[in-house]
Amino acid sequence: MTYYRQVGEVPPKRHTQHRDADGFLHREELMGEEGFSSDSSLLYHRGVPSAIVDSQVWELPDQSLRPNHPLKPRHLKLHDLFPDGGGGCPVEGRRLVLGNADVRIAYVVTGTDPSPYYRNAIGDECVYVESGSGTVETVFGVLAYRTGDYVIVPRATDHRWLPAEPSRLYAIEANSHVAPPKRYLSRYGQLLEHAPYCERDLHGPTEPYLLEGEDVEVLVKHRTSAGVVGSRLTYATHPFDVVGWDGCLYPYTFNVEDYMPITGKVHQPPPVHQVFEGQNFVVCNFLPRKVDYHPLAIPVPYYHSNVDSDEVMFYVGGDYEARKGSGINLGSISLHPGGHAHGPQPSAIEASLGVEYFEESAVMVDTFRPLELGEGGLAVEDPAYAWSWAGRGPDSGPGEADGGPAVFSNS
Repeated sequence: MTYYRQVGEVPPKRHTQHRDADGFLHREELMGEEGFSSDSSLLYHRGVPSAIVDSQVWELPDQSLRPNHPLKPRHLKLHDLFPDGGGGCPVEGRRLVLGNADVRIAYVVTGTDPSPYYRNAIGDECVYVESGSGTVETVFGVLAYRTGDYVIVPRATDHRWLPAEPSRLYAIEANSHVAPPKRYLSRYGQLLEHAPYCERDLHGPTEPYLLEGEDVEVLVKHRTSAGVVGSRLTYATHPFDVVGWDGCLYPYTFNVEDYMPITGKVHQPPPVHQVFEGQNFVVCNFLPRKVDYHPLAIPVPYYHSNVDSDEVMFYVGGDYEARKGSGINLGSISLHPGGHAHGPQPSAIEASLGVEYFEESAVMVDTFRPLELGEGGLAVEDPAYAWSWAGRGPDSGPGEADGGPAVFSNS
């Protein structure tokens, strides 16, 4: 996180006694990143945060991955994963779409039932709310979420989701921490003037959230040498027993409406759309905006070869009628892997000339290790997409490669 907050009651000096009106001594917990060398917060508990009374196996949904082999671009229709309208658990109902050693991308359409208490002990979670609203209860306090929000939950934060209505959640689960791009931060962590958003746009908890209870179960996702696994830890007292906290590490939301797109005289490369970064991956958002204003500008991207990265676009808003012919539509993911040049459909180049505004929204994840396909991605793949630039596939004869309809694309 980029700035300091104080919520609830904390003592004047850290690591000193903090007692309530009856003389009860609260237990101080340091929650910090990178040993004791990076962002942290101090939380003051009524109970003992390490007091567990049981630990059992939590059988996770299928976490297996299959290589993108033979190499080809992929189109995954996420809305087809939940054809009956969803109703899945915001945590246990997630279906793994793509992943590698640095990040996993999962998708779920929820009902309105609350999730179990949950902690991801592997890395931060960046959950994009494609649609829906509700709250996320956390050990730091409560966050409200709505359509267009990124919900950032730091590693090892106890929390649970309470959808107020069915919600489509696109979960980017890191094996590291997720933060604003370093180039937008001062050396002390303030968002700079050229950044496309600022601290006013980041919304963290505003007051403590205290619950009482005994023998409370928390689902914990963690890693072993065998990969991603789960455990069910039962705590003697409720984990939401924090009377106050302060520091620079906490969950928050950021809505895409508060992101100010950067545009230029000619086409701008994807890094100008970056919103967050993790270890070996970045998150960008492409939003409605004016496009290139050079008199000879070509608004759609030039063809580009991802020599170092795989590129994932999740199409979440806008008018995609022009995409007919490629199959891309709302709820689609395109995976364009390293080692393969990609760009707009051929006829889209001429069709884009003179266009002054793009009405579209997409979330992009670029990774620096190859992405593999999870069971969710394999279940909803469009097998025709890879051949859409040529206008024919391996089972068809020669044809006109440039005769398809216009397909605008930022990827």
